[in-house]
Amino acid sequence: MRYRELGKTGLKVSEIGLGAEWLERHNAEEVKAVIDCCEAQGINILDCFMPEPKVRSDLGEALCGQRDRMLIQGHFRTIWKDGQYTRTLDIDEVKRSFDDLLSRLKTDHIEFGMLHMIDNEHDFHAVFDGPILAYAQELKQQGVIKCIGVSTHHSGIALEMAQSGVLDCMML
Repeated sequence: MRYRELGKTGLKVSEIGLGAEWLERHNAEEVKAVIDCCEAQGINILDCFMPEPKVRSDLGEALCGQRDRMLIQGHFRTIWKDGQYTRTLDIDEVKRSFDDLLSRLKTDHIEFGMLHMIDNEHDFHAVFDGPILAYAQELKQQGVIKCIGVSTHHSGIALEMAQSGVLDCMML
């Protein structure tokens, strides 16, 4: 496996990572097998944007004993509501979901705190000028997250966010 430094994080990540969304359809044993296979192949980055409680818990179990070898990318703004994934700008919901992520993953920190799916000007300003970015910065200062990143599907918004100077990495 080859590794590269990710953005301004100072962390070396495998060129191939595990996007764990599809694990929602699998049982705990299969999730564990995937995590073990990834580790055996040198994959060291796990993207966990999904808020579905069972998959978060299954990942937490699968990572037991391996947590220090996996860099976790968790997302702010993703919540589980009425039995499904959705996004929010409500800071109380963001905090509850992030606390749930840490609890279910059985960890007190993650490496990458991602501001999730900032795809329009409204969300950009609501997050960057509001309490969500401030919360992420507070967690970074406390060591609960090592780096602040963002995910987006919009190149123009990506440029604005990159120019803000507050991000360590970006997923576009």
